[in-house]
Amino acid sequence: MPVNAMGMSKAMMEKTAQAASRQLGEGETTISCVRYGNVMCSRGSVIPLFIKQIQEGKPLSLTEPSMTRFMLSLPDAIDLVNFAFHHARQGDIFIKKAPACTVKLLAETLLDLFEANNEIRIIGMRHGEKLYETLANREELRRAEDMGDYYRVSFDDRDLNYSKYFTEGDVEEASTEDYHSHNTYQLDKDELKELLLTLPEVRAALTA
Repeated sequence: MPVNAMGMSKAMMEKTAQAASRQLGEGETTISCVRYGNVMCSRGSVIPLFIKQIQEGKPLSLTEPSMTRFMLSLPDAIDLVNFAFHHARQGDIFIKKAPACTVKLLAETLLDLFEANNEIRIIGMRHGEKLYETLANREELRRAEDMGDYYRVSFDDRDLNYSKYFTEGDVEEASTEDYHSHNTYQLDKDELKELLLTLPEVRAALTA
């Protein structure tokens, strides 16, 4: 469930795209979406902020140490779009499986990489923040296809006669867990270090 305007606008975009896809037949323009979590060093990523604070000798500001975020590199995000181009059907949403880590581990790993000992200051969660990122809810996962490194979530093709869904349900849905950054693969410090060193922004800052 989106908790801020950005998340809500993205969710509405997906719904609008899938609604349009229902009106199109096979062989016409294919409408598909991709969905991913935190892209490392993208706009809004905390990594450039932590690097700046380390370089300036300031405390690293953490909202909540146990908060987790998916760690997705820009090449992985591009691969997701490319995968969707080659495999999309009408209304599909593609999700790249990605590892995650806590923001505390991220801060500590960057301090290790820069051989720095800045203080880590806990400032508390801010308005509109989530403890973890959810990439697919259990209802979506019940109709998703596991394609190895990706999930293909087909659009909800039930008819619009909602009255029958008051008496028909899905017994197994309650036992299915959302896919989020708390229950995906969790990176350890060495794995996170290796991933961070693939980022041009991090390598450039280390040699500056």
